[in-house]
Amino acid sequence: MPDVRIDGISPNAQAILLLTAPLLAGRSRPSVRPLSLGDYNKLVRHLHDTEKQPADLLDPEGVRELDNAWSGLKTRRTLEDVRRLLERGFLLAQALERWSARAIWVVTRPDGDYPDRLRKKMRNKAPPVLYGCGDRAALDGGGLAVVGSRKVNEELTEYTERVGQLAAEAQVQIVSGGARGVDQAAMRGSLEAGGRAVGVLGNNLERAALDRGNREPLMDGRLVLVSSFDPAVRFRGWQAMERNKQIYALADAALVVNSDHGHGGTWAGATEQLGKLRYAPVYVRSNGERGRGLDGLVARGAGEWREPKTPSELREIVFDDASPVPALAGSPQGELFRSEPEVAPGVSAVRESEPAVLDEQPVVEDDFESPTEG
Repeated sequence: MPDVRIDGISPNAQAILLLTAPLLAGRSRPSVRPLSLGDYNKLVRHLHDTEKQPADLLDPEGVRELDNAWSGLKTRRTLEDVRRLLERGFLLAQALERWSARAIWVVTRPDGDYPDRLRKKMRNKAPPVLYGCGDRAALDGGGLAVVGSRKVNEELTEYTERVGQLAAEAQVQIVSGGARGVDQAAMRGSLEAGGRAVGVLGNNLERAALDRGNREPLMDGRLVLVSSFDPAVRFRGWQAMERNKQIYALADAALVVNSDHGHGGTWAGATEQLGKLRYAPVYVRSNGERGRGLDGLVARGAGEWREPKTPSELREIVFDDASPVPALAGSPQGELFRSEPEVAPGVSAVRESEPAVLDEQPVVEDDFESPTEG
């Protein structure tokens, strides 16, 4: 059982980190593979049904009580896996110290300052753990998600920067993925115009938090960087798809600047929103040469971006057109995961136990840089 009791985080947060976080802390691989989201949700559903919390697993008796019920959870992981994960207390203490030295905070699903937008929209698929740097309250500030390709020409880069600038004038936050191309152009346009931006990262939060170009907007509260992945993790394709879900969930509306047709992360993320998740209204760029990708998204239900010229026009599209966030049946709006134990009644367990792979695209190193440079 846990070999270290850790001050500064709640017992529930400690248990959730031990169970679900890789705790790399400078390592390239975790010492033991953490629980997937599906397996973790099955476990906390059982804890809820037996009127217990994740923190109860920090006591050896809490794990022993799982013996008889474990086979009923229908997971490939073993109870011994859970024990080994919970015995990483010293490694967790090292990781927390490392994150603190880089001004990185951590928040778990039951915490009061976990983003309500993720709770309400993603429900039981909301990440158990979020890591971040900057003003975490900005994560509930909504705004305009701007997404598109990494490789874009100068014309589209300038267009995207203008969208960011207009959003800043309208006091609308930009939410994007922090990668080269469209993501960084939107964030750069907003930040250079005095606006705010949220960078939802799929990897390398540590590097981004220490980036010299991010220092000033992070310190003055205009930039927040957040990731559901360990701050030191390297890029893998499925992480991009999970990151895309969170971008849409944190925004009031989304603008797709450009996209390939039928493949790629931008296409996959947008079509998933249009056909299944519907976390935010999706629009596509209306002016200039659009290509098959944007036309294909319109055919699937995306709206035409009305190319606003004034701050008020942009605010009207982002906020007045935004669909309200539905409350969950049997759960007061905004209270999902807020109370202990960690999963609220009325939330079905997810079926998948492992993350999806992004269109079987080649895995490449992600390329987050400062949105204020280049």
